[in-house]
Amino acid sequence: MYHMSTFLALSPDSIYLFAQKIWWFLIVLGVLVTFHEFGHFLAARWVGVKVLKFSLGFGPRIFGRTVGDTEYLVSAIPLGGYVKLFGEDAAETISLKDQQQSFSHQSLSHKMLIVAAGPGFNFLLTYLIFTIWLAAGSPLFVPTFQDITPQVEAIKPGSPSDVAGLKVGDRIVRANEEDISTYGELSEAVQRSQGKRMTIDVLRNDQIKTLFIKPESQENPQNPEETIYLLGIEAYAPVVGEVVPDTPAMEAGLESGDRIIEIEGKAIHTWSQMTEIVRKQPGQTLNLKVKRKDQIVSVAVTPAPQEIPTEEGQTQVVGKIGIILSGRSVMSASSILMAPVEGLVATWKWAELTLVGVYKLLVGEISTKNLGGPLMIASVSGEHAEQGISNVIFLIAVLSMNLGILNLLPIPILDGGHLFFFTCEAILGRPLGERYREVAQQVGLVVLFSIMIYATWNDITRLLQ
Repeated sequence: MYHMSTFLALSPDSIYLFAQKIWWFLIVLGVLVTFHEFGHFLAARWVGVKVLKFSLGFGPRIFGRTVGDTEYLVSAIPLGGYVKLFGEDAAETISLKDQQQSFSHQSLSHKMLIVAAGPGFNFLLTYLIFTIWLAAGSPLFVPTFQDITPQVEAIKPGSPSDVAGLKVGDRIVRANEEDISTYGELSEAVQRSQGKRMTIDVLRNDQIKTLFIKPESQENPQNPEETIYLLGIEAYAPVVGEVVPDTPAMEAGLESGDRIIEIEGKAIHTWSQMTEIVRKQPGQTLNLKVKRKDQIVSVAVTPAPQEIPTEEGQTQVVGKIGIILSGRSVMSASSILMAPVEGLVATWKWAELTLVGVYKLLVGEISTKNLGGPLMIASVSGEHAEQGISNVIFLIAVLSMNLGILNLLPIPILDGGHLFFFTCEAILGRPLGERYREVAQQVGLVVLFSIMIYATWNDITRLLQ
C-alpha cells in the first residue's frame, strides 16, 4: 500500500516526465508498426490482393480516409496495427470475378510472401538504420551475450568487491540465492539489497566460490535525491575502443587501445569512473595518463560541453570527449562503400543475439523477469530521448529486429503461426482442418495474452521497486 500511495503522489515534474516517455513510446511504436504493416501492404498490392484497411492501432476508429480501395485509419489502442485484406476468410463466398484480388484464392507462395513481408520489413528497417549509421562514420554498438554476461573486467580499489576478494575474470552466477545471467539482473539485485550484506556466488577457475559483499551507497549523479548501491565492479575497463572523428579525443591524439590510468593525478580503474570525471568537467582541460602498448603517454583533452535533458524537464551541461569503450561490441565501417556490408553483418549479429536470448528464456538460462512490456518500452524510449535523437533511432533499429523475430515465432495469430499453417499445408498438400486451426488460434491467443500480462506485471513491479 505504501508503494502504491507513493506512486499515486506524483509531482508536476514526474507527470511531465511520464508524459514525455509516453510521447516517445508512441513515436517509437508508431514507426515500428507502420513499417511492419507497410511490408504486408506492399506485398499484398504487389501480388494483386485488394487491401481493405491499413490501421495504426486497434479498436475503435479515431479518424481515417479512404483512398482507392483502401481505408487508412488510426485506431484508439496504440499497441500495434493491422492490414485487412480482401478475402482473408476462406469461408467467405467470393465471386469468380473477384477471386484474383482475394487473399484466400492466392497461391501458397503468394500467401507466405504477404505474411512474411511484415517481419521482413522490420529486418529491412534495422538494416537501413545500421547502414546509414555506419556510412555516417559513427561506431555501432553490436553486443554478444558474452558482453552482457556479468563477467568482472574491472574492480575499483577499496570498493566492497575489492575488500570481499572478488577478482577480475570472475563470473557472477548468483546473488542472494537468485540466479544471475545478465548485468541488468545483477544491478537489480544490488539495488534491492538496500545496502545490506549480500551473498555472491562466482565461477572462478571452474569452481564456485561464495563471497559476502556489503554494497556501498552513493548519490545518483543523474538524480541527487536518489540513492543507488554499488559493488565497485564493472564490465568494462577504461580502455579506448574507438575514437569518434572530429571530437576532443581525436584532437588530443587518443588512440584505439589506449588504457586510461590517471586523470588529473587520480588513478582510474573503471570505465564509469573515467566517464564520471569527464562529465563533470565540460570545457576544462584534463591531463590524462594513458598506457599505450608498453609506454605511458601524457595527453591533454578538453571535454566538449553538451546539453542533455534532466528528469525535471530542464537541461544539464556535461562533458564528452568522444571515445567508445573497447570490446567486440563496437563496429565501424572503413569507408562509405563498406557500410552496406558492415550493416548486413551488424543486422545479422543483432538477430543472433535476439534469437539466442529467446532460446535462453525458453530453456530457463535467462530469468523471465527480463521480459518487458509497454511500460518498459516507454521508459527506455524516454531515456534514449534524453540522450539525443540518435539514441532513439538506434532503439528503433533494435526493437524492429526484436519485433521481426518475435513475429516469426510459430504462435498462432502471429505471422509465424500463419507461416506454420502454410508450411503444414505445403507438406500435407491440403489446408489443416478448420477445427485444428480454431483450437490453435485460441491457444495462441491465450499464450500471447499470458506473455503480455506477465511482461506488464514485470513492468509494474520494476516501477514500484
